[in-house]
Amino acid sequence: MHKVATPLLGGVAVYFGLFAGSLFAFKEISSFLPIFVGGTLILILGAINDARELSASLRFTLQSLIAFSLVMTGFHISFLPEGYWWHTTEAFVTIMWIVGVLNAYNYLDGLDGLAVGSAVINLACFAVILYRTSQHSLALFSIILAVACMGFLPYNMKRTRIFLGEAGSTFLGFMLAGIAVAGNWAEDGAVKLAIPILVLGVPIFDMIFTTTMRIREKKIKTVIEWMRFSGRDHFHHYLVDLGFRPLGAVVFIYFVTLALCISAVMLGNDKAPEALLALAQAFMTFGIIAALIVAAKRRHNDFKH
Repeated sequence: MHKVATPLLGGVAVYFGLFAGSLFAFKEISSFLPIFVGGTLILILGAINDARELSASLRFTLQSLIAFSLVMTGFHISFLPEGYWWHTTEAFVTIMWIVGVLNAYNYLDGLDGLAVGSAVINLACFAVILYRTSQHSLALFSIILAVACMGFLPYNMKRTRIFLGEAGSTFLGFMLAGIAVAGNWAEDGAVKLAIPILVLGVPIFDMIFTTTMRIREKKIKTVIEWMRFSGRDHFHHYLVDLGFRPLGAVVFIYFVTLALCISAVMLGNDKAPEALLALAQAFMTFGIIAALIVAAKRRHNDFKH
């Protein structure tokens, strides 16, 4: 939506902020080095795409390979009983989770301050839950990344001077997905899965809603077309079309993100029924938002005709 040429290396600044902070706490966070290395590769891939656009199929393949490499180092979603086939299923789900979230965060980066500000809220929520469950090293890792994002945020808000670029947005998405996989969020399996879904609910909703609308309107048919397609049809774009100022749309999404994060924090000591209720509540909230957006879009189209 910008009107003048703007640098795309903001993600590199965030990366070096994380790198510098990690040097002072390397001993404490060294076990998460594979996540950092994977994030570095995603950053490089995104930077190359920012400079010289790569094909969607190549990006998807390389993203999947990087996610697979992270799984091979021992980081994966654990929610099934022991067994070869169960581990294979968990590995596949983890790869799809990582690739899905990093692309969802890339799509979220459509208004000034939206993606990086949302990342600060997500990371702060993860840090609170991790601290409460005595996972201090991963909490510290989350805080360092959050502070790196906060240092960049003023330069990416109103009158933006620099963008994250695909390098930065996919890097943040990968790091958040990796932290979600690395954390042990609860003893109960359902709660363990529900907490990261709630924390990252906004980019997940945006991806699902936008994909559903594009399929319904026959704009895309394959995963590659999905990655290649670009348009002003994301959650934040619809809010602007409904009458929000760009900053107002960003603040609105911040509050939705914060509400979901509060639910995630409260869920920590609960069991499967409470996890299902929290997810159902989030589903209904997003269902209401989607219904209002679709109704407003239909009314706008009727008015045009």
